[in-house]
Amino acid sequence: MLKGKSVKYISITYAILAALFYGFGVPLSKLLLKHISPYLMSSLLYFGAGAGMLIVIFITRRKIDKEKFTSFNRKDVKYIILMILLDIIAPIMLMIGLTKTTASTASLLNNFEIVFTGLIAMMFFKEIIGKKMWVAITLILVAGILLSFEDINNLEISIGAIFVLGASLSWGLENNCTRMLSKSNPLYVVVMKGFGSGLGAFIIAVSLNQIDAIWYYVLMALVLGFFAYGMSLFYYISAQRHLGAARTSAYYATAPFAGSIFSFIILKETITVIFILAFVIMAIGTYLAIRENNAFNDSLFR
Repeated sequence: MLKGKSVKYISITYAILAALFYGFGVPLSKLLLKHISPYLMSSLLYFGAGAGMLIVIFITRRKIDKEKFTSFNRKDVKYIILMILLDIIAPIMLMIGLTKTTASTASLLNNFEIVFTGLIAMMFFKEIIGKKMWVAITLILVAGILLSFEDINNLEISIGAIFVLGASLSWGLENNCTRMLSKSNPLYVVVMKGFGSGLGAFIIAVSLNQIDAIWYYVLMALVLGFFAYGMSLFYYISAQRHLGAARTSAYYATAPFAGSIFSFIILKETITVIFILAFVIMAIGTYLAIRENNAFNDSLFR
């Protein structure tokens, strides 16, 4: 019994670490964007994640060999290509958005990934969305509208928020592509994402002549990608093995909120009344989305 509890608590720690690693990625990315272009930054983050996961695979290869995963087949090729293309677009849009809005706002707007993932799953994969999820989508939408205006009184739309929402939409599409590869080894999926998307973003950076950066900032971006993208997903996958997908997602859903808090601490960003209101509304929406996911997953095992 004690051993079972220990495994559970360790898994919860992993899920929280996954959220924290991803959460601090947004404010630290904003700092590095002062010295690296959004296109090169996107490339380095994914290269860092891919290289990091190769190291993890090498270290844990004995454990990986013992686990049974389905091999990729021809049907998976289209999903792999779409996954990589969307993972090229999404981080570039997020990085551009970060240059035009606060990191706290960008972090919170990342919750729209939940909305887009659910709506796309409903439209293209015929998944059922319950009442709680519809209420959650509505609340997150309201909070997103509040965050998308630079000046509520004059109704000036934030260009940065639009780019972040575009990134969330791309990741929502990408999540539904990745779910089609879920039977395969997730670490290998991350490596494909890392090197495929990293190379794609790098080609775009070169074509736009946006590759000038001092070497130590490049190294910092690679390390940030390893932790914020690579290790975050590694801990997420590790937590799923014992907590299950629903409970892990419940802890990981704190990542956007952690990102906002880190932004205030690291970047000293101003906390506005509108942001606090949006924060509370989005927190309620995210909670309802988690409850909906838990109910759906529990029904699968009855």
